[in-house]
Amino acid sequence: MYQRVRIFFLICFLASFLIGPAQRMLPYKNPQLPIDARVNDLLGRMTPQEKSWQLFMIPGDLDKATPNQYKNGLFGFQVSAGGAGAGDAAQQMLRYNQGQQNAVDFVKKLNSIQYYFVEKTRLGIPLIFFDEALHGLVRSDATSFPQSIGLAATFDTAMMRRVSNAIADDARLRGIRQILTPVVNLATDVRWGRTEETYGEDPFLSSEMGVVFVSSFEKKNIITTPKHFVANVGAGGRDSYPIHADERYLEETFLRPFKACFTRGGSRSVMTAYNALNGEACTANGWLLTDKLKKQWGFKGFVISDAGATGGTYVLHHTAKDYPESGAQAISSGLDVIFQTDYNHYKLFAPPFYDGRIQQKRIDDAVARVLRAKFELGLFEHPYADDQRAAKAASHKAVAKQAALESFVLLKNEKNILPLSKNIKSIAVIGEDAVEARLGGYSGPGIGKVSLLQGLKEKLGATTVIDYAPGPGRRDQAWDIAAPDILWHREGAVLKPGLLFKVFNNIKLEGTPVETGIDGSVNKLWTLSRPTARLQQDFYSVQWEGIIKPDSSGTYKIGLSGNDGFRLYINDQLVIDNWKKESYRTLLAPYAFEKDKVYKLKIEYYEPVGNGKIQLVLEKGDDRDNKIKEAVACAEKTDVVVIAAGIEEGEFRDRAMLSLPGQQEQLIKAIAKTGKPVIVVLIGGSAITMNNWMDDAGGILMAWYPGEEGGHALAAALTGDYNPAGRLPITFPLHEAQLPLVYNHEPTGRGDDYVNLSGRPLFPFGFGLSYTTFEYSNLKIDKNTIRHNGSALVRFTIKNTGTKDGDEVPQLYIRQNYSSVTQPVLSLKGFQRLRIAAGASKEVVFKITPELLQILNKQMKWVVESGDFSVMIGASAADIRLRTTLTVQ
Repeated sequence: MYQRVRIFFLICFLASFLIGPAQRMLPYKNPQLPIDARVNDLLGRMTPQEKSWQLFMIPGDLDKATPNQYKNGLFGFQVSAGGAGAGDAAQQMLRYNQGQQNAVDFVKKLNSIQYYFVEKTRLGIPLIFFDEALHGLVRSDATSFPQSIGLAATFDTAMMRRVSNAIADDARLRGIRQILTPVVNLATDVRWGRTEETYGEDPFLSSEMGVVFVSSFEKKNIITTPKHFVANVGAGGRDSYPIHADERYLEETFLRPFKACFTRGGSRSVMTAYNALNGEACTANGWLLTDKLKKQWGFKGFVISDAGATGGTYVLHHTAKDYPESGAQAISSGLDVIFQTDYNHYKLFAPPFYDGRIQQKRIDDAVARVLRAKFELGLFEHPYADDQRAAKAASHKAVAKQAALESFVLLKNEKNILPLSKNIKSIAVIGEDAVEARLGGYSGPGIGKVSLLQGLKEKLGATTVIDYAPGPGRRDQAWDIAAPDILWHREGAVLKPGLLFKVFNNIKLEGTPVETGIDGSVNKLWTLSRPTARLQQDFYSVQWEGIIKPDSSGTYKIGLSGNDGFRLYINDQLVIDNWKKESYRTLLAPYAFEKDKVYKLKIEYYEPVGNGKIQLVLEKGDDRDNKIKEAVACAEKTDVVVIAAGIEEGEFRDRAMLSLPGQQEQLIKAIAKTGKPVIVVLIGGSAITMNNWMDDAGGILMAWYPGEEGGHALAAALTGDYNPAGRLPITFPLHEAQLPLVYNHEPTGRGDDYVNLSGRPLFPFGFGLSYTTFEYSNLKIDKNTIRHNGSALVRFTIKNTGTKDGDEVPQLYIRQNYSSVTQPVLSLKGFQRLRIAAGASKEVVFKITPELLQILNKQMKWVVESGDFSVMIGASAADIRLRTTLTVQ
């Protein structure tokens, strides 16, 4: 060790001498030195405060910073976009075409921030600017591509590479050097609200898509951050629920895409999950972050928490007594960077960095990982982005459209109802999703996003009459949260906005309140916190008092929605009485209101066990039945009906039921009764049950969230300019009772069926139809027997036996017929997407390598065992067309 130190300082001395006195620099600023030498030199110059601030990342900028607030530096910022935001398509395109000014202004802002840290802090350590880029950089002037689950549905890594390269270009020219992307968790239960963000249920598909995505960024020297390490969906398909799984199961499933992103894709960062794994929060799980990730896998990058997750051991998992201890546990267990949502959160976690609770060696290791990344990014030599390059920001609409086209999955096409004739005289387009052009979670506004209705009008409008009706929408209820502008309180004779509230440290509204204040509305969800930090337990009651001043006259329904224990008084009259703890419910009562008249209002709520929820709700009317009648009338006047139906989902929005929400199913059935041909375009990022209406639709197309060019792409697919060939990356169940349901489960001890329900899915993994047909034949394998380290080539022919050109996606599945450890009934090991002209044939080749045959044996080693392997070629996991056997000796 002593000899290495001597050599290091000798190198520094010689380098300083050789470059001459006028150009001498501190070793860490010398680009000619090895990165490790620069890291060690800089680390040795840092104060404890400077080290700790390198381990703290937040959204923010310097706009409201006080003098010297960041004098000790910072890991990095997620800077607000600024400038123009969302708007209608014409406004977005106008802003974009006026010189991409958003990108230029954004870069100038980043550079001004970077200047402070480089020139005004003691050591001049630059920031890493980070952002979200799940399916497009989340900026108002960046292209929005199909949601991740749609990109996975392309089953096309070449297409994924085009998309990820485009997003990487958008990020790099704006100065973004780290993205908090991709989500490579497996969607093993489609009730999970974040299924849309994933690449589906299969570890092989998720790995292949994930590796292509991250490698595009890493090759452009942008750090990628796969998330959420390690599993983020628990029992019941609920987000961030605790996971209990042994090492074998984790290695065979959830860990595989992460490991692939690190070892094959080059990811230099990873984000932890909110949930606990085997009794320890993932953010403070030493086995996961240190033993598995850093020691066994040799991960050299840095680990960041999910936003706010570091304090989860205190407020959620209750394995830390306070925030400082939660921070100490996390860093000591292998977390490197604390990601919070506010500058002031730093003080919650700072003490352990200075009081010895975290070993100095661990702190230095974490800081070194961050510094190494900053040196690798070249930020010390080139800290600023090029605003002139930003002025040349390109639109990627052609890529966005092609990705959308490839993502569409044709689920049903009875009597070849699709494609629509371009000579059709009239079409009824029904549904709010036909005009909203929703982009999915973690998305920017898109550049001139195109709706389904707009796309069809542009495609057919000159010769086809296209009528539109919104239908009943996706909402399950007709009530809304009571708006702040009708809630008031008195201060003397003056009315002021909001309701007065009091929080009590008991469930009987007794004694002196521990907190008082004003709430603009009553819309509370106390899952991650309590009504006030002054409460020591999840045992409290809250009272709101004030005035409701309606903005219109009428007899409305007013009430409360929450996990009960609530009462509502109007003019001292008890209107809602549910003062008991049983379940969650919404209770409404009619009340006659007059516009601008004031009514005394009082709400009371109590919660003895935590996870409180209470909302003041108002229902002015329910016009959904009339909306269905209007849609039916619209349909009756046209030749064919296209219904855009969608689901509600997202982060913290898991679905108990997978049916279409609101009255959309009633809408489909009512329109079907007209006798008009019905095509349903499904908008959403997860599985949908269809038993109640599937027979009423002639055609069903799964469009996912297709991105800003989705409307143009849908019009092309519906009219036959493009032949859809996407495949399902998740299994669609018949019913929620089958869940969790994945194709690659291990063999059961009994059958798969229930007494009153099949165990088979509605649509299997890998499923997708086409406007043409394909025939598989002539399977050959060049070697029937190979050694453990050998490979074999599987060849077969696919012929387009239909009348239309189209893509086909042959899939390679393998099952080990006899093994030392139980294996899945079949596992995806390869896929290709091929364009085949009508009447033409193509030979397809899959190479079977040892990596595709290996299993995790009893000794927890990845090995290829001797024996027979079933090699299956299919059009889906349930549609195997060809089969042979490969023997390993």
